[in-house]
Amino acid sequence: MSDSFTSSEAVTVIGGGILGLCCAWECLRRGAKVRLIEAAAIGAGSSGGHVGALAPHAPENWNDKKAFQLDSLLMAGDFWAGIGKASGLPTGYARSGRLQPVEDEQTAERLRDRIAASKQRWPEGMGMRLTARPGVALFPASPSGIWLRDGLTARINPRAALAALAAAIRAEGGEILEHSPTRPPDLSGTVLWATGTPGLEMLSRDLDRPVGKGIKGQSALLRYDAAGMPQIFAHGVHIVPHDDGTVAVGSTSENEYAHCETDARLDEIIAQARDICPELASAPVLDRWAGLRPRARSRAPLLGPWPGRAGHFVANGGFKIGFGMAPKIAFVMADLILENHDRIPDGFRLI
Repeated sequence: MSDSFTSSEAVTVIGGGILGLCCAWECLRRGAKVRLIEAAAIGAGSSGGHVGALAPHAPENWNDKKAFQLDSLLMAGDFWAGIGKASGLPTGYARSGRLQPVEDEQTAERLRDRIAASKQRWPEGMGMRLTARPGVALFPASPSGIWLRDGLTARINPRAALAALAAAIRAEGGEILEHSPTRPPDLSGTVLWATGTPGLEMLSRDLDRPVGKGIKGQSALLRYDAAGMPQIFAHGVHIVPHDDGTVAVGSTSENEYAHCETDARLDEIIAQARDICPELASAPVLDRWAGLRPRARSRAPLLGPWPGRAGHFVANGGFKIGFGMAPKIAFVMADLILENHDRIPDGFRLI
């Protein structure tokens, strides 16, 4: 990019994870001139795992965060279809639903309020229900013979989605600079920082208060063809069939860690997944991943202007829900950056 990358319609995005790429795409789609700068490679940080579970928050005790996430999950179908069309690449998106085993009749009874809330809050046909017949080939054992199923949960193939986003941005005339760890000399005008855990650390130093931190996560990819099957959540483990003949399992949430590499904790997760679904017992492990996922102290995404830095904005704190929140985060950040229209929920703000 030449030194002329400055105008009222030019946006520089720092960070090539899910939030940075989605925000770059939405700004580009609305006519802005966009460049994205990534210190390493696209998806090198917390967005480069395997799981891709786009699971909704529990529908009871409704709040702005849950409403925002629901909007984003409902936007996802059209959003990812647009990315696929622009890039010519698969994203791995599908609203596949989710199965969860129910431990006993008492648990099933306690779920009644949750099921009722889902039917009230979620679109018709997507709500939770109890079933004694999963009707699919890959499902977890249930001590009660009952499963909780919903039709809202979706999944994405994280690495495929990031590759498709990058290709779509380039196809529409945006620029992506990878392996650019140093700040370019012409970093002026409008800048959006979407830099994950390092960004939370930088914000904490700049604002002189703790904003958030990285939480280590680990996941694995197994070779097993369960395409079209709903994802499974049991005993804290996500088991997500993708449509390319793989199944993702994960993930850990580690507040304390000596290094950011895979270790015995991931072996435990893989063993749990095989125990939950014995069909996976002989499925070979294709890949192992570990990374630091950015969690804000508020547990909500951090969106909005960077306090004290005119023209600079922040989109961070995706943690476990970054892929699910990304379509609407991109929409509200483009509204703010390009149109000065602030739709950000109060609980998401930096101040």
